[in-house]
Amino acid sequence: MATKIINGTVFLAGELQPAELLIEGGKVQALGTNLPAAEVVIDAQGKLVTPGLVDVHVHLREPGESQKETIATGTLAAAHGGFTTVGAMPNVVPAPDTPARVATQIQANQAQAKVHVAQYATITTGRTGDQLVDMAGIKAAGAFAVTNDGSGVQTAGTMYQAMQAAQAADLPLAAHVEDDSLLFGGAINAGQRAATLGVPGIPGVAESAQLARDLVLAQATGVHYHVCHVSTKESVALIRQAKAAGVHVTAEVSPHHLVLCDDEIEAENTNYKMNPPLRGQADRAALLAGLLDGTIDMIATDHAPHTLADKGPDFVTAANGITGLETAFPLLYTHLVLTGKVTLTQLLTWLTLKPAQSFGLTGAGRLAPGQLADLAIFDLHQPVTFTEQDYYSKGLNTPFTGWPLQGKNLLTMVAGEVVYQAKEAQLWNA
Repeated sequence: MATKIINGTVFLAGELQPAELLIEGGKVQALGTNLPAAEVVIDAQGKLVTPGLVDVHVHLREPGESQKETIATGTLAAAHGGFTTVGAMPNVVPAPDTPARVATQIQANQAQAKVHVAQYATITTGRTGDQLVDMAGIKAAGAFAVTNDGSGVQTAGTMYQAMQAAQAADLPLAAHVEDDSLLFGGAINAGQRAATLGVPGIPGVAESAQLARDLVLAQATGVHYHVCHVSTKESVALIRQAKAAGVHVTAEVSPHHLVLCDDEIEAENTNYKMNPPLRGQADRAALLAGLLDGTIDMIATDHAPHTLADKGPDFVTAANGITGLETAFPLLYTHLVLTGKVTLTQLLTWLTLKPAQSFGLTGAGRLAPGQLADLAIFDLHQPVTFTEQDYYSKGLNTPFTGWPLQGKNLLTMVAGEVVYQAKEAQLWNA
């Protein structure tokens, strides 16, 4: 059965243009005007039709912590947010650190996910320590990249050998850059707000010092080195310098680091606690500047659901992380596009084309004849204010609940099938 989407403004090849889409057999069959008739017509009049958003940094928590999230709930949250491809981090139990475990995790993803899931494997056994995984084996089993996200690789020799092995296996290596010896028991960014709240602080150098080490190693090995959730102005400067020197480095920034800074942290509201922590205003400005000049390649949510008990009221003991899949687009559209800081095409590029291209996610991030029909339809004019009852994720740990936003997702389609539709959406003509 064919479906035609009409009257929408479509994001195509980096530009917004009026176009119709003809979808059949799970794929885009044609793009243009006056396309053949279809059994189902979706009227996207006044709406944005975009390739499904791509998020290369998501925590699905299953297996091991299904009280926080499951593959099903996390990917339904992704669909709610307009994401059709997500990269699943390997900090689950057991960690996907062998070819067999990677294969098992991928099978579970395929059985339960509502959207496409690209699976990370770990860099080292158990995700911590110094014993490297079988890079060639986990690549053959289906891993698209490796990371120890949640933990920095503490030993330079281990990271050097990991980069050599990842390069040989043609696997991107994504790094959570954090030198444990520089944390000093901190819970939020070291600065005036930490002092005011009486909370121990984490200096920005905990990130940038390890990043500097890794960029030198990446240059020596030629690996595709990806920097997760960049948060400091020093890190942006280091990445900019490395790119100018020809290092194969890509980087991501999270929505919360673009919208918030540490002086906005509310006392006892641990939904403002994440790792890396919210930094200062100068850091936030540097992150946006890094996006705009290409130093930072993409936006990734670092969707990190927790139970209410995990967060608690104490910053020192509360778990790190906030959810992000469902709030990301309206949050960024409201605070970056509507304020004139970036254009809509720039935002969409950072959420679709760039992550797909950087990680070689063939078929993701663009609409074209022959490609899978993965897309989302947003009403850019419709206000949206999230309540706890609105989330499909199990995690309610976000400071953005109750924020007045704009740009509501009305429909998400994966391989031509509708996986999310807003209850109030009036799109169907037939």
